[in-house]
Formats: sequence, structure tokens, C-alpha cells
Amino acid sequence: MPQSGDRLFATPRIERRNLSEGAYVLRSSEALGAYPDTLCYHLDRWAAEEPDRTFLAARASDRTWRVISYAAARRKALAVAGHLLDRGLTPTSPVMVLSDNSIDSAVLQFGCFYAGIPFAPVSPAYSLMSRDFAKLKYIGALLEPGLIFAADGHLFAAAFNALRNAELNSGAVEFVVSRNAPDGFETTGFAAFTDAGSDAKAAAVETAYARVGPDTNAKILFTSGSTGLPKGVINTHRMMCSNQQAIAQMWPFLERRPPVIVDWLPWNHTFGGNHNFNLILRNGGTLYIDSGKPAPGLVEQTIENLRQIAPSLYFNVPRGFDMILPALEADPSFRDHFFSNLDLIFYAAAALPQSTWERLEKQAIAARGEKIIMTSAWGATETAPLATSAHLPLDRAGIIGVPAPGTEIKMVPNGDKHEMRVRGPNVTPGYYRRDDLTQEAFDADGFYCIGDAGRLADEGEPSKGIVFDGRVAEDFKLLTGTWVSVGSVRVSAVTAAAPIIQDAVVTGHDRNEIGLLIFPNPAVCAAIAGEDPATPLDQLVGNFVVREKLIAGLTEYNSRSMGSNSRIARVILMTEPASIDANEITDKGYINQRAVLDRRADLVERLYSGTDETDVMILL
Repeated sequence: MPQSGDRLFATPRIERRNLSEGAYVLRSSEALGAYPDTLCYHLDRWAAEEPDRTFLAARASDRTWRVISYAAARRKALAVAGHLLDRGLTPTSPVMVLSDNSIDSAVLQFGCFYAGIPFAPVSPAYSLMSRDFAKLKYIGALLEPGLIFAADGHLFAAAFNALRNAELNSGAVEFVVSRNAPDGFETTGFAAFTDAGSDAKAAAVETAYARVGPDTNAKILFTSGSTGLPKGVINTHRMMCSNQQAIAQMWPFLERRPPVIVDWLPWNHTFGGNHNFNLILRNGGTLYIDSGKPAPGLVEQTIENLRQIAPSLYFNVPRGFDMILPALEADPSFRDHFFSNLDLIFYAAAALPQSTWERLEKQAIAARGEKIIMTSAWGATETAPLATSAHLPLDRAGIIGVPAPGTEIKMVPNGDKHEMRVRGPNVTPGYYRRDDLTQEAFDADGFYCIGDAGRLADEGEPSKGIVFDGRVAEDFKLLTGTWVSVGSVRVSAVTAAAPIIQDAVVTGHDRNEIGLLIFPNPAVCAAIAGEDPATPLDQLVGNFVVREKLIAGLTEYNSRSMGSNSRIARVILMTEPASIDANEITDKGYINQRAVLDRRADLVERLYSGTDETDVMILL
């Protein structure tokens, strides 16, 4: 049964230590408890205590669930470790993974962990959505992998060829697939790696694992970054194990019953791969791998999975909640099933619009007679990922919580804001083969400089949480000298004009007024216009009804805005989607403000040109 709200969280107790020049440090008064040296400890534990419990489940081609138990996962992972070592892989020849979440990928990950070989999952978008493979080839050259894996060889054939032609690691790379070996390309079937190894292989694994410890490089996770090429963030066992221990102390309910999640979030990203996957592992739960995504044509798979499996925790990004809400609202039986076993909802990576928050609450009340607990956290790939957690009652988005046990947050004045910096066992030692980036990322006291801003919800009581205050690097000044909080304006605008606006970029640097470059939601625009969903987007954004509804929402927002630093004066509905090759969008669909403004500088000029541009809407 779901846990009641008052039994979910530990009570936050936060200490503040003032520094010079307005800076201060926040930390939990609760000490971080002991944690194991490696993530393999948890797999060993559950394989011994609950050998037959389902660890992972994924849809097979016939849509039935293929499952693997804790004991079977461990047995196969040890076999994989033996084969990797037998092939001569070492800590300097990582395993590179190109494809989406899968049981085979998870087994391969643990094979790497037991063998002491770094596991490097890469965004599938770099293989499947890119045209030039520039980021993929850059990552391959940086890693010099000993093995490259993709679940479906046909699907990733072009990416395999791009990497083979790049002559990585002097050509000594083995390509491995779970199925569909590409024609004319030599690959190994992954099943060969899970065959029981010889006694010699088992002995080699035992020797290699004895060398694995808290500071071993377990994973290399690549950040999309705001500019330039991806950075490989070293993730040690200490980072991930300490983070899960901190979560367990803040969420004591996790140890009362094994958690169950249905999750699409990619394992190449820290939210899905570290927070969610490791949470299931640490607490002996079950993860149903969701092959859907918050995108047209794919969200239907998510909804199908949720109709079958009632999760105890549900994780998603704001766009994901927006896309499943219509199904919850239209089908009471689905709504009741979804909320029947749910302890809490967790959103991350972007602020949840208040309209979405209220729609979720309304459905929870209809299903169970009470609101559902909704919470969030804050962190980065470099913090494995959680640095703060909102383990306190919330009634709206915005508060990112308080420092996790063992983590310190230093608040440093930066303009009219406080920049947040992080120190703790969960923080990366640096970037893979990029000492220059590592040196730039830390201050003199060893705090990681994340680039986000925050402020206390209550200056007199730090235990009431930190409010996210945007990216320091994104905020700008108008010509009046007034600072604009980009994050706040963006979230408010998206909420005001929901659901027409899928995302937006805030303009106005060295201008007199704030503007928006808007990525519209094509399906919503078609519905509002009464047009076929296949109608070209440039036709939809010119529709009078669509433009009228957008202006009405933003005008209502402006009526509540008190000054030029929040009032939106002009907007353009764009017809070209964000480009991953141009770094405008990350693999999870988050918009890169700086990259969009740089690439679409002509649209910014048109927005402020003062001429009669038909695509520019002026808000009076």
C-alpha cells in the first residue's frame, strides 16, 4: 500500500555557516551513514537474499515482458566480466554503449564493474539523430574504447561504420550486438559474453574485482554542455554509493518495501542511470524498462506499460507528465490504476509548470481522495546526481530542497544572485582525459562550480529549502540595467500559454524589452486550429485562432508582471525544430538557451527589427 505523506521523509535539519563577503555554506546536521565500496555489493546482496526477485523487465518483440532476476543478472555479469578481461580490456579501454536502455546493457554494465573497466553509455541521439556523427566520433576518439555495443545492429549500422572509419584505438575495437548483425560488418553476438567462463576466467575476475574500490572509475557519463563538445564526467563507485545512502536517509520509506518503477529515462544520463537505476538496485526493487518516451508515437508505449504496471514511484520530466496527463484525465480506470500503488511523483531536470502540478493533484484526489506527494531534487552529472533533495512538504514547483547528508552547498554572491557550489563524496574527481576542464570546474576550496543560482525560501530558516534561481550564465541585463532571470521568465511563460508552447528561449540581452523565441507544440496547434495533425507547422503557426490563444495566455501573464525584467513584449512562433547537431537540444529534449540564441541570431534581429514582420507578435 502507498505510504502516507507524514511517513515518507526524514525531517530536514540544515546548518548555516557564514563566510566572508556574503557567502555561506549549508549542510545537513545528519551525518552520512556508512555505504559500500562498490555498487556490486548491492547486486551481490540481493542475489543472495532474494535470488528469484525480478530485478529488470523489458518488452520482448511480442510485447510480453522479458525478466531477469537478481541472481541471473549477477551470474551473467560475472561471465561478461570474464570475457571482457579475456579480450584484454583494461581500465584504459572503456566499453562504449550506443543504444537505449536494455537488460543486456545492464548486464554489460555490471560485467564492467566486476572487471574494473569503465562503462561509457552514450546518448543514442548521437547515433540516430545526428547527420554528421561529429559528437559520436569525438567521444569515440576521447574514450579509445576496447568494445562498442548496440542492441540492434541494423539500427546502429551507420554509427558503427562512422566509428570504424574513424579508426578508433588503432582499429582494435570489437563491435557487439544483441540482435540483427549488420550486413558486411563483423560483429559478435552478446549472448557469447554471457556463457559461463572457464575457471581461469573466474579467477581473473576475482583478481580484477579485488582491485576495484570506492575511487575506481565505474562510469563515464557525457554531458551535452551549454556549448562545445560533450564532456566525459568520471563517476566513481564512491560517488554513486554515497548518493544512494544519502537518498535512503532522506527517504526512509524505501526500506519498508521494495520500490517498483516504470521508467524510460536514459541510462546515459545521470537521472535515469544513476538516480533511478541505482535506487532500484540499492533497495532491491524492480525496474520495468519503458521503451516509450515523451514524444508523439512513443508516449503511447509508456501509457500501455503504465496500464499494466502500477509503480510505487514515478519519475519523469515535465514534458513527460504533460503527455500522459490527457490519458489519465480521459480514462478513470487508468487513472485509478496509476495512482493505486504510488508513494510519490518525482520530477526533475526542469521546473514543473504549476498548471501541470495542479492537473496531477486533481487526478490524484479523484483516484485516492487525497493529493499525491510531489517532489524534486537538484544536482548534475558531476554530483551523481543528487546534491539537494526536497524531502519536505511542497505545494508548487520551485524549491529544490536542502543539502543531502554528506553534501555541502556553498552560496557565493554573483551579481544580484547567489551561485551554488557543491562539495561532498558524491562529486566527480574530474573529466575523463581533460585535466584542463577539471581545473576550471572547482574553486580554491574544492567546491564544484555548477553554474546554477539559488536562494533560501526563508532566510531565517534554511531547513525550509532552497529556491532554484536560474542559470547564472543565462541571465542577462536589459539596456535599463535590470537583470532578467531567464529561468523564471521561461517557466512562467510556458505555464501561461500551456499547452501551445512546448518550450521557449528568452531574448532581450542589451535590448529594451524581453522577447521569446517559441517552439510550439504541433499537435496542440493542429487541435486548436481544427486542422489535420499532418498540417505543416508553418501553416499552423499562422492560424489566427492559435495566435489569438497564445497572445491571450501571455497577455494574462503580463498583467501579473510588475516590471520590464519579467514582462514579455514580443514573440515569434518558430517552425524549425531544435537541432541536436547544432547543440540546441539535449538527448532528453531540454533546450540549450545559449546555442539557440547563437544559431538563430537572425530571428532575434527580426524580433526586434521594428519593421512590419508578419511572424512577430507584439504584446501590448
